[in-house]
Amino acid sequence: MGRLNADPIVTFSDGEKLLVSTTYFGEGHFVCELYMAGVGQKDRMDLRVVSSLPEAPTCLQAQASAYAQARHLYPGMAEGMKEPPYLIWPGPSLPSVEPATRAQSTHRRRG
Repeated sequence: MGRLNADPIVTFSDGEKLLVSTTYFGEGHFVCELYMAGVGQKDRMDLRVVSSLPEAPTCLQAQASAYAQARHLYPGMAEGMKEPPYLIWPGPSLPSVEPATRAQSTHRRRG
């Protein structure tokens, strides 16, 4: 698994943490996922996906949905949960293509 920027929402009595990861996929495309993180061996975390939420048009809407889902899944821990905003991961690094270059590469001249 690659890098995962996640913000802890709440820590349980056994040391496990509920994390939220927000990914930005471009204008109007934000997705949050909830993970349970246990302490693994040698500074590694054992992660398991708890919930993957639908895409939202804004970061705050995606994070509010994740927060509501977390409160629904763990109502006994709701009082201690961190509220949005959370960290945001911009997604995988993709090469930047200028609009003019993109237009030229998609509209090829026929010979």
